[in-house]
Amino acid sequence: MAAPAVLGLAAFVAVPFIVAIVLSFYDAQLNQVRTPKFFGFTQYVRLFTDPVVAGPFFRSLLNNLVFAIVVIPVQTAIALGLAILLNSKLKGIPVFRTIFFMPVVFPMALVAVIWRLILDRSGNGLLNAFTGFVTAGHFVPQDWLGSAGTALGAVILLSIWQGAGFQMVIILAGLQEIPTERFEAASLDRANAWQQFIHITLPGLRNTLIFVTLYTTIMAFQLYDQVYILIKTAGGNQTALQTVLYQGTSSLFDENNLGRAAAVTVVFFAIVLVIALVQRSLLKQRTEE
Repeated sequence: MAAPAVLGLAAFVAVPFIVAIVLSFYDAQLNQVRTPKFFGFTQYVRLFTDPVVAGPFFRSLLNNLVFAIVVIPVQTAIALGLAILLNSKLKGIPVFRTIFFMPVVFPMALVAVIWRLILDRSGNGLLNAFTGFVTAGHFVPQDWLGSAGTALGAVILLSIWQGAGFQMVIILAGLQEIPTERFEAASLDRANAWQQFIHITLPGLRNTLIFVTLYTTIMAFQLYDQVYILIKTAGGNQTALQTVLYQGTSSLFDENNLGRAAAVTVVFFAIVLVIALVQRSLLKQRTEE
């Protein structure tokens, strides 16, 4: 029964990763103009020591870390709040569930285009137009995506808006698995809503929250689609927005350096794997205490 799953995992994950490791030891080009030359660990050494290569790489890694540090707790907290709200017995709850989940259905490319219109640098951009209207024309239109101080924040905002709905559905399913008898017994013991949340809801969502946090961590480090679209089509600040995946694809398609792109991929995979394992271990220890 498990054989098809193992074969699929090997074909789509293990084999490509092994190929990436092999390519990272070569000075290879995408269009193979010249014969690939064995480079050893040169690609990795340059990635960490060559200012021309290491500078953009470390900047993109920093952008990924900042994005993850903000998005993971904020998006999870919003999703948890929405799930608790939608788990209550109020009229029109199915309608609100649909509304909150709708952004998840939209492709990330479409989400990026929508937010490009919202964050347009001209006075016709929805955000600039709204702030200008509220301030009676005193607000100066801002280049939200072109400014180094706001570009990454804008991407964080649109990513939370798009991704919170999926987390909400997962957490909502976990909430509905918690027996209602626990809450009824707590009410009889005169436990208030906050006490019920701390002592019943959170422990009951332990495994769900671990899954959601790990999933969000992995997705946060896979940040690419919205960054690519906003840089290429909306004049986004490349230094402030570039991520490791964007750096890898730029090395591949813009610089025609297949070996460096493979090295970036391998290093990035190792970093994400270590972070995910450490995070999983810490979360398990905390929930077992």
